[in-house]
Amino acid sequence: MSRKKKLIAVVVLLALGVAAGWWFNVPAKLGWTRRHEKHLTLYGNVDIRQVQLGFRVSGRIEACLVDEGDEVKAGQLISRLDAKPYEDQMRSAVGQVSAQKATLDKLVAGPRKAEIDQARAALAERVAERSNAELTFHRNAQLQASDSVSHAALDDAQASHDMAVARVNSAREALRLLEQGSRAEDIAAARATLQTAEANLSSTQISVADTRLVAPTDGVILSRVREPGAIVSPNDIVFVLSVKQPMWVRAYVAEPNLGKIHPGMSVDVITDSAPDHPYKGQIGFVSPVAEFTPKSVETPELRTDLVYRLRVVIENADDGLRQGMPVTVRIPMPNSD
Repeated sequence: MSRKKKLIAVVVLLALGVAAGWWFNVPAKLGWTRRHEKHLTLYGNVDIRQVQLGFRVSGRIEACLVDEGDEVKAGQLISRLDAKPYEDQMRSAVGQVSAQKATLDKLVAGPRKAEIDQARAALAERVAERSNAELTFHRNAQLQASDSVSHAALDDAQASHDMAVARVNSAREALRLLEQGSRAEDIAAARATLQTAEANLSSTQISVADTRLVAPTDGVILSRVREPGAIVSPNDIVFVLSVKQPMWVRAYVAEPNLGKIHPGMSVDVITDSAPDHPYKGQIGFVSPVAEFTPKSVETPELRTDLVYRLRVVIENADDGLRQGMPVTVRIPMPNSD
């Protein structure tokens, strides 16, 4: 064979090798499958799910009960503030509620029977005074006709009579008001004031509860940002929690294979550290919107290809899966030949 023919043969073999490499590698990365393949293979990463925890109220940290790396359960107390200022506010609010409730009860109940009896006695007294003033006035009027008393004495008797009549009218109206009871407007205002005091009490009770920081879910403490004695505000982060369950995998599928998958399909999730022990999972979500392939999944030459994001929920997750680690998702193709 001539030198030229040997060179041509080498070039052809290299071209075939490149084509074969592309066929066996790149389509797999994109999730393309050939007709007779039994699995659709995708690549992705375990989702990073973290929660930044802090107090809803400001104050001085009294204690931090967990450290970095500690596992916590949902509802577990992990830190607390000095609650005394908020407890004092709550006690004051309790007193305000009690006072307003007593005021409302007093208005609803109306005057006591003894108060009404007292007003009736006062009216009877004023009526007696008026009767005496009338007698004095008539007597002075008769005597003044015979010039036995002066006009000044008669005028004084007239004034005393008029004042006695006015006092009777005043006492009668006071008794009527007591018998009618409290005004509806006063009761409504007292009831509204009580509701305001109760709302303030509820707010202070919530503030006292917010001095206790509890884990919202099971997880692992990644960072302990503040220490006891630190003064924090509601915007300050105290802990960073890594959520353990549920464990999700984010993967991407190319458009040609989009019709082969659907939510609910069972999949195997394989890690590099334990390829012989796959994790079981299900496709829980397929994005309705295409996006560019992320750099962490594809080669630089293929980053401009459009793919669809999907989420895989791991059923038997354990400590072998760590957030952010790369994984391989293998989906059985039931209709493969």
